[in-house]
This record gives sequence, C-alpha cells and structure tokens, in this order.
Amino acid sequence: MDGDFRLGTWLVHPSLNCVSRNGTSVQLEPKVMSVLVCLAEHRGEPVSKEQLLQTVWPDTFVGEGVLTRSISELRRVFEDDTREPKVIQTISKRGYRLLAPVGRENGSLNGGSAGIDPALAPRKHNWQVAWLTIAGVVVVCGLLVGFNVGDLRAHIFTANPPIHSLAVLPLKNLSEDPSQGYFASGMTEELITDLSQISALKVISRASSDLYEGTHQALPEIARELRVEGIITGSVARSGNRVRVSVQLAYAPEDRNLWAKSYERDLQNALALQGAVAKAIAEEIRVQVAPNAMQTRANPMRMTSATVLDNYLQGNYHLHRSGWRVVDEEKRLAAESFQRAIDEDPAFAPAYVGLAYAHAPILVGGGGMSNPSPRDYQTRKAAIEKALELNPDSSEAHTLQASLYCDDWRWSQAEQELQRAIALNPNSADAHDTYGTFLYAVGRPVEGMQESEIAQGLDPKVDHMSGALGNSGRNDEAIALLLRDMERDPDNSQIHIDLFQIYVAARRYPEAIKEMEEAGKLTGFGDLVPAVDRAFKTAGFEAAIRVVTTAWEKLHKQGRLYAPGWMSGLYAIVGDKDRAFYWLEDAYRHPHSTGADGGLLWLKGNSMYDSLRSDPRYADLVRRVGLPQ
Repeated sequence: MDGDFRLGTWLVHPSLNCVSRNGTSVQLEPKVMSVLVCLAEHRGEPVSKEQLLQTVWPDTFVGEGVLTRSISELRRVFEDDTREPKVIQTISKRGYRLLAPVGRENGSLNGGSAGIDPALAPRKHNWQVAWLTIAGVVVVCGLLVGFNVGDLRAHIFTANPPIHSLAVLPLKNLSEDPSQGYFASGMTEELITDLSQISALKVISRASSDLYEGTHQALPEIARELRVEGIITGSVARSGNRVRVSVQLAYAPEDRNLWAKSYERDLQNALALQGAVAKAIAEEIRVQVAPNAMQTRANPMRMTSATVLDNYLQGNYHLHRSGWRVVDEEKRLAAESFQRAIDEDPAFAPAYVGLAYAHAPILVGGGGMSNPSPRDYQTRKAAIEKALELNPDSSEAHTLQASLYCDDWRWSQAEQELQRAIALNPNSADAHDTYGTFLYAVGRPVEGMQESEIAQGLDPKVDHMSGALGNSGRNDEAIALLLRDMERDPDNSQIHIDLFQIYVAARRYPEAIKEMEEAGKLTGFGDLVPAVDRAFKTAGFEAAIRVVTTAWEKLHKQGRLYAPGWMSGLYAIVGDKDRAFYWLEDAYRHPHSTGADGGLLWLKGNSMYDSLRSDPRYADLVRRVGLPQ
C-alpha cells in the first residue's frame, strides 16, 4: 500500500513510521510498520508467518520470535486483546489476519468494497480542514522539538537507542542431534570472547549469562538484572560439516529488536564465523558510541580441521561443567579433549589455554582441597608458554601466566601479566577478579576492592566480592553474597570453605563448623564430620578444629594429603603458632605443590593468619617470599 491509510479509528503514516488518533501520535519501528502494511494489503485474509518474514525481512534470516515481538507491539499500540481480538487475529499454526477495517485517505478503498468500511473513507470538501490540521501539527511539533520537550530531539534524530553494555544469552542448539549442545555452548563462548574485545563496550561474563539458559524471563527483566542495554539471542544449527549461526540484537529495556542476521559456514571456519558475527554487531552499534572507542582487536583464530574444532569445543564444555571436587571427572574429560586437539593440530593456540585451565586448580586465590602433582604443574606451565608463543595477545594466557609467576613469588612480573591481560580484554571478569585477589595478597586492599567491583559488574550473578568484603571486615555483606551463590550451587565446596573463613572472622563459630562439615562432605572428608560435630558440642570450637588437624596430620604422613596453607591457617586460629609456622615453612620449601591450598599466596591477605602477624617468624617469611613489609 502506498501512502497513508486508516485502520479503524487510527490514521497510519507508513512513510513516517507512526500512527495517530485524536491528536495522539505513536512511533513504530520501521519493521513493525512493514508488518502492519503487509497485513493491511491482505486485510481479512490469513497471511502466513513465512510470507510476512519474506516480505519484511527479504535479505535477512530471522526467527519467528522477531515477528512475534512485532505483532505484540502492534497489539499494544492498538490496545488489542489476544483473547478477543478486534485488530489482529492469530491463525493457529498458520499466521495472522487483520480484522480491523482499512480505508484509503484519498477516498479509494483497498481491494474494492469487500471487507472495508466506507464510512472510514474521508469526506469530500474537507481539504481545508485537513490542511489546517496538518499545519497545526507541524507548528506544535516544531515547538516541541525546538524546546526539546522530553528530550524529543534525541528520540527523533537517533535511529536506535545507545548501547554501551550487552549480554549474550546461551545460543539454542537447533541441530537434529541433541548431543550437539556442547557445540552451541562453545559457539556462545566464542561470541562472548570476540565481543569482549570491543573497547568501551561492557560485555557480561558467560557465567552470569548462562543462568538464563532456557529462561522464559522477559528481556527487560533480564536487562535490569544484568544492568545492560543490549541482549544478543540466537541459535546454532549444525548439519554434518556445515554450521549456521543466527543472532538477533535487541534493545532490551524496551524489548525492541534492532538487528538480525544469519550466517552459514563450513565447520572448520566456525570460530572465524563468530568473529564475523561480532564485527557485524559492532558495526550495528558503532554510531552509538565514540568512533575511536569502538576499535576491536584482531582475533587470530586460524582455520583448523573439523575434528580439532570439535575436540576443542568439547573440552570447553567439560571445563565449564567442572567444579571444586577432589576427583573431577569433567576436568579429566576436558584435559583429554584439549590434548586430542593439540595432537592433531599442534599450532592451535586456544587448545593450549584450555589444557592449562584443565590442569590449574586455582589462579591466585585460595580455596579447594585438591592439589596438583608436579606433572600437573609442568603440563600447565608448558601449555601456557606454548599458548603465548602462538598467540601473544591471549588475555586468558596472560592471566594464567600470572599464576605461574605467583607460584615463584615473582610478584612484579605477575602484576605486569595481569595488567596486560586486562588491557587485552577489559571485559574479562576472570582477569579483574584475579588481579583483585593478587592486590589483596600483596597488601593493597583499596586497589583490590576496585578490581573486585569491576569483576562483579561484569559478572553480576556470580560472587566476586565476598573475599574483598571479608578482608575489609564487611562480613555480613560477604556472607549474604556467598549464601546467594550457595542457593544456586549447594555442592560447590569453595563456597562452603569461603563461608567457613568469614564465619570464623565474624566469631560465628556454630555456622563456621557447619560450613566446615559441608565442605568436608564434598571434598572427601565426610568420615570426619561425626567426630567434629561431637567435639564442638562437648568441648567447643577449638576442640572441633583439633579433630581436623589431627586427622590431616595422619593423612599427610600416609602421603594422602598435602595442604600446608590450610594446616597453618587452622593451627593459627586455635593459637598453635609453632605448628602454624611449621606448615608455613613446609609450604616455603614446596612452592609448586600447594595448588588449591594456596600455600604462601595468602600470607598477607588471609584473616586466619591474623594471630601470627606479631611474631618475628612472620615478618621473616614475608621478607623471604618478597612481599611488601
């Protein structure tokens, strides 16, 4: 249909993308207006979803969700009820039908008289009234724009709302084989990684975005929770060695679709495909931020075989499913997958990063009960060195390299690596979190808090602040964050261990013992729980801790456990300084064997060591490991 037309009591202006009634005008998105025009051209007839999609989005692959949102917007504007529609009717499994009468402004009727209300055609001899009305509207609009009422200029002259932050929700697996879920998961991660390279654009970490997998929450609600303006949704379909990625960018606060496109490539080009998608999204939002802030780093993701890519993505899938367990089958499967990828393509850098993570119990912070063997350490070290050799611009590899430097007490080099990692990817919650932990470890709590806050903003649904809050004496806030995470992940031993430490610092000993028992059950020490419980009830907190230290001393002699950091911390909180320093000295002699136990990394930052700091032996240890006095 060309020109303006009437729809019921509304006047539709396709060229202006707006509808008006009784002096009130409502602006529509261009594509929403196109859907309305298409329905009006077939008024009274069912129009299939396929026909609407092909007509309105002829050169772009979009899902039915985009069309559904457009219909919902039209119903909202026209105040139409889906249960008793008077404007747009849904034809089950077919499409939509326009019910409201349609009339031309020039007096002619669409499609003859069938289905059209002649009363809606404009009366003759009313052109003077029409021109006066138009002139009045122009004058009023001019005044409104001139005085910028309600920031009207911004709404009129800005094509799309500004987007400075976004989240990528898990891409749906549309492959015929449900087991291909790992592939969609990997594609999601790679897209987030590529988008994170865009400076001045805040990209939410995958850990928080993953929580919305399969969600039915509305986009505005998700946007509020993640504090973002843009949300990427989409799907991945794999068939043989072909992969199709479809993505949509929405202005989430208004649930408004801004852009949608589909890409198809051979499987070995799938990672490069994600870079193309990220670049297209960057181009779409480029006009909304300073041009010099939209520089993107080249992601040197070279082509590889379909088998290598498959093993790499399977490795990432298992790695993200791993946890804080003594024997972690997921980590073992991840390591095997990454190693298979390396065996076939020794120059594929991302697989080395994955292999290093699979052999790393921690980065910088404490927690957990599993410890690496010397072989684990050497495998991790070799993998990180090879990853940096193949790709010096890998933010993840620099973060991992910092952990190696911390193991060797090379604090200045570790800090340089972490600063480099953040410069390469300012959206890495992992890098900011690790840097914050490092700053606390070297006695710079104010800076550490700042980095922890940045990490929390990038990953708002996962705790990154409890350590910083606890170290600052804000125990109640730290406990609240950890309890929130525990509701979602009750079997995460790290959360129980962190709660134990903070409850001890807050002198809430019953809760501390409970968390120690829960951590024990999850890390292979469940047989100690009855004895710990009895000791606490009959003799108090110190007696309960002594049950644990006595049992662990025996396990150490049997070669079944090596946790010097934890042993020294437990002895310190019950006042046994000699045994505490014995284990700290042992950690000093075995810097590469402490692993998740933390060793001497927390010498300055661990509140469990508070009772030791006035002892001359403590100052001597701090000096020997090179930490600031």
